[in-house]
Amino acid sequence: MAKHPYYVELYDMTEFSRLVCALERIPRTCFSFSMDGKDVVSVQMDLLKERPVSYYVPNTKYGHYLSYGFKTGKEDCDIVNTITNPTYLYSPIIRIKSMPESLKPEALTESDAMYEPLELEDLASLLKLSYGFEESPFPLFAFSDGKNWLVGVFMNFNESDEASYFCHVKLDYEPTKPFLKYSSKDGIEPSFVSSINEHGYSYLKVIKLKGKHPIVKL
Repeated sequence: MAKHPYYVELYDMTEFSRLVCALERIPRTCFSFSMDGKDVVSVQMDLLKERPVSYYVPNTKYGHYLSYGFKTGKEDCDIVNTITNPTYLYSPIIRIKSMPESLKPEALTESDAMYEPLELEDLASLLKLSYGFEESPFPLFAFSDGKNWLVGVFMNFNESDEASYFCHVKLDYEPTKPFLKYSSKDGIEPSFVSSINEHGYSYLKVIKLKGKHPIVKL
């Protein structure tokens, strides 16, 4: 039996655009459909106990592509009909006319699987873990638990391991800048920055949620 996806809302369209486009060799494909009476765009990012985990944001604009790039050093995103700017990244939008029951959201229950929290010592440990086992680094997700800000990555260390983890650090401030900059050569601590244009550094993207993550066990 197909398992209904988890849907997690992001803070705004800029966060969603960064998730599907920034630092990706090929931008992720996103899907447009109606959910709870609102038009949204969504992308699947994970599986938790064989149940898809998708992130979404409300959208009121019609178009074939989600564009993302930088203008005067700041992030710039839009919904457009054509690919015109060679310096921007474009995520194709697949419009779903009618959602099957198996893809519709379902209310969480006490028996649903959740990510186990795994707190790390510092940002340096987090960024090393974020490279995981893939060519591209995993995105970092950020949200407040009401007291601290949690920034972390979702991991399953062993395919046979039933548990999945939210490996994170706790911050006493809100990470308002969208990228984590670091270098393995200069020994400087990782820092949050607004753009990825400084040469000689590597970057991780940070994605802010609308509220607490509903399937992280806190």
